[in-house]
Amino acid sequence: MSDQTRNLLRGSNRAGATLRMIARRLASSVLLLCIMSVLVFAATQALPGDIAQMVLGRDSTPEQVDRLRSALNLDAPVWRQYLIWAGNLLQGDFGVSFVSRQPVFDILQTRLSNTVVVVLLSFLISFPLSLVLGVYTAVNADRVSDRVILFFGIALNAMLEFVLALLLVLLLSVQVFHIFPGVALLSPGVSIWMQLPKIALPVLTLALLQASYFYRLVRATMIDVLASDYVEFARLKGMPRRNVLWRQAVPNALVPAVQAAGTIFAISFGGVVVIEYVFAFPGLGTALADAVGARDIKVVQAITLTIALIFFATNIVTDLITMALTPPGRGGVR
Repeated sequence: MSDQTRNLLRGSNRAGATLRMIARRLASSVLLLCIMSVLVFAATQALPGDIAQMVLGRDSTPEQVDRLRSALNLDAPVWRQYLIWAGNLLQGDFGVSFVSRQPVFDILQTRLSNTVVVVLLSFLISFPLSLVLGVYTAVNADRVSDRVILFFGIALNAMLEFVLALLLVLLLSVQVFHIFPGVALLSPGVSIWMQLPKIALPVLTLALLQASYFYRLVRATMIDVLASDYVEFARLKGMPRRNVLWRQAVPNALVPAVQAAGTIFAISFGGVVVIEYVFAFPGLGTALADAVGARDIKVVQAITLTIALIFFATNIVTDLITMALTPPGRGGVR
């Protein structure tokens, strides 16, 4: 058998393994999403208060409340309510907000696009920053610069989201410097890309929180890689230090870094809730907080499931990127 034939067979086997992995990930994600939908529905059903009464107000009559409960299927058994809700979701019908009377899909579409912009911009800042800081501090481990950066990284990571947000407002908006607006109120009808200064503080807050954790993971991974046998062997062969670092160490540290980056990116959609609330930013976070306060169940269910779907989709994409970066024979495909 020729080398070309062997390479083709290896490529075919790897492609088949990749497709099987994707199928397994999709199947497990669908199953987990179904379980999540049950949990979300049960949690919203457990919220106190009568939805029909809250929608109609205190001046409503019992007859009006009963009619609305019947119209919303609230008088049906819980399992039937879930099946109706899940069936509507499969048809792309998220229902109508009890508070604003707007289609939930319209609310979700606008708020999701705003949050995606904030999370994406923060990630584009934190990812390269974390890689640079992680590599630099690993190479200079236990030196003064490493200890100083590590101290600030741990301090940032220990801060609550709203504390860091308020500190940045004081520093960059109202007290020391007057660079960015203290709130992120967007002008309606204007693209968010035309209002980037207004979202600078939410983006910076989230980017610092992401980098404070991510850079330390890159640092720890790089320290382990630099102490590995193959890196030591490359040094003994006389390979220049720069080549050892960028050709041997960094590529091998990149795989776990990408896996962690995917998790951080997905978690950011849930963690941005507090940041959006502090800056009054019209994203998923503020929509979720307002919906929970008003017991707007349809909106709560839609946003929670959307965040879960983003988490599952990000994990699949991260696995594919990891497989592409992992050399054959090192367990890249399972």
